[in-house]
Amino acid sequence: MRPMGFITSDALAETGYVVLDDHPADVDPAEWLGLEYVRWRSSGITRFAPLTSYAGDVDCNGFWNHTPPRTDKDGVWVSSQVAISPTLQQWALEPGAGVGRCRVIELQPNEYADAVYNLHQDDNNRLNDDGTGWVVRAFFNLTDDTESMLILRSDRFDPATEVRLSLHAGSRIVVDTQRFWHAVWHRGTAPRYALIASWTSGPELDAYIAAHHGDPHPQTVPLDPQVVDAAQVELHRRIEERRKAFEAQGIVMEPPTPLYG
Repeated sequence: MRPMGFITSDALAETGYVVLDDHPADVDPAEWLGLEYVRWRSSGITRFAPLTSYAGDVDCNGFWNHTPPRTDKDGVWVSSQVAISPTLQQWALEPGAGVGRCRVIELQPNEYADAVYNLHQDDNNRLNDDGTGWVVRAFFNLTDDTESMLILRSDRFDPATEVRLSLHAGSRIVVDTQRFWHAVWHRGTAPRYALIASWTSGPELDAYIAAHHGDPHPQTVPLDPQVVDAAQVELHRRIEERRKAFEAQGIVMEPPTPLYG
């Protein structure tokens, strides 16, 4: 469903996500390994290296948590970071669409059940004004994580709505992450690195997606149904465990909120 009152991307109208042609450029790993990383609201020891922020500092906070608050647009480039990663900055600017938050994620290996439990929706369009572009997210996988996958669900608790997209090196995916519950199952032994950029929808983004043959119906990665069923059981076990822990502290657990914001 399209957000009402906003300029949205025609390319994302059908399914809410597209997979682009792989990025052909090789990048020196120093462009992401040499960045300054900070921990932020996510699972475990996941870290982020911001390339943009509210005011050009090494800061991952949502732009609405500053004074004056604003939506996830008009990110200010962090000069110390883009000096290390000029190619990644170029990739984020390539569509000519507005760039909000832009960062590199460092994700440690996890299990499918972890990813299902950590499924979350982003909050990219908080304070976004009607009549302006809807903010979506782009994912550029930097490391070659051929066994890993981006998991998308339109219903957090319904695996029948799940799509699993490959995260090999050079893969590029654009998603309305406020529409989908999403997380990454990283199957590997070394950290996964990816560039994540908030892009503003509009004709520039549509032209970029068309130029790189955005596919709204990519092949989903197959998975043993027994693995899916076991993860569903674990999901509900962890939620109940968390509810009881909060209850013991006299806290009523609120409905799920975005983890990465």
